[in-house]
Amino acid sequence: MGYKVAVVGATGNVGREMLNILEERQFPVDEIFAIASRRSLGTEVSYGDRTLKCVDLETFDFRGIDFVLMSAGSAVSKEWSPRIGALGPMVIDNSSCWRYDAEVPLVVPEVNAHVLEEYMRRKTRQNIIANPNCSTAQLVVVLKPLHDLAKIKRVVVSTYQSVSGAGKEGMDELWTQTKGIFVTDAPDAKKFTKQIAFNVIPHIDVFMEDGFTKEEWKMVVETKKILDPKIKLTATCVRVPVFVGHSEAVNIEFERPITAEEARETLREAPGVLVVDKREDGGYVTPVECVGDFATFVSRIREDGTIENGLSLWVVSDNLRKGAALNTVQIAEALINRGLLQRAA
Repeated sequence: MGYKVAVVGATGNVGREMLNILEERQFPVDEIFAIASRRSLGTEVSYGDRTLKCVDLETFDFRGIDFVLMSAGSAVSKEWSPRIGALGPMVIDNSSCWRYDAEVPLVVPEVNAHVLEEYMRRKTRQNIIANPNCSTAQLVVVLKPLHDLAKIKRVVVSTYQSVSGAGKEGMDELWTQTKGIFVTDAPDAKKFTKQIAFNVIPHIDVFMEDGFTKEEWKMVVETKKILDPKIKLTATCVRVPVFVGHSEAVNIEFERPITAEEARETLREAPGVLVVDKREDGGYVTPVECVGDFATFVSRIREDGTIENGLSLWVVSDNLRKGAALNTVQIAEALINRGLLQRAA
């Protein structure tokens, strides 16, 4: 017998990807519902070879639903996730709304699925589990096995984040600007602060008082919450003219010596990671090649002689998948596989 699943925000990039991944991974679904705002009522979305018509969030009855995969933004999640959770379903939220709440677990299953067991034992839980920021998710999947091997002290990461991380509007703006430049139209920046076509923008989310952006702050705080609060991390987050797929240049300082070969062998055995590291032309993975894949890819593994016990890596993943939809579905799978979910009545 399968589960009853509702996807909230089903018309968005991530919501549609959630439906794709549920079908691809043969998630045990008994009934599935596509939920959206009233203005999207009746909009059709695909689920395998089926077509689902979106129903209205305001009027949908969530009682009896097992999983609610929430991808409708922070404002919607803040209002609706507690209300839905109180009715019994387990809400797995993809927004930033609950990530920093001490009472809500922030989970990447390959890294810290064990926190789900403690959470599900709580009698006062809100039935909300948070999904991390897309750039954090792929990073910690790679850091975890290396941390277990040689204990990470400090991480310096520069991200190269695709426009799909800013939603459909971001993708549309890159497409429109790129086409326009070829016919000498002036690129009009609306979603982004500057022209994104043929450019890079060192600015994602709002600026904070210390000069870092909130996207950079998220990576610091989330890595500490998910992996280890003692890890020092600094980030520079950059938007690049790529439609899908986030890349990261990662420099790591360890407490103990670690060679590139040891790191390579460890990562080859790590869940969710694929190592493609040939020291030759094309012997690495780029965003174009990772789209549609479940894995987080690691390339360019090399020792950094400028610091003690240092390594540098190149990390690439489909941000709509591991960075969002896939991780959400994997959390639901972890709850099932660990026997932690009490099926809705």
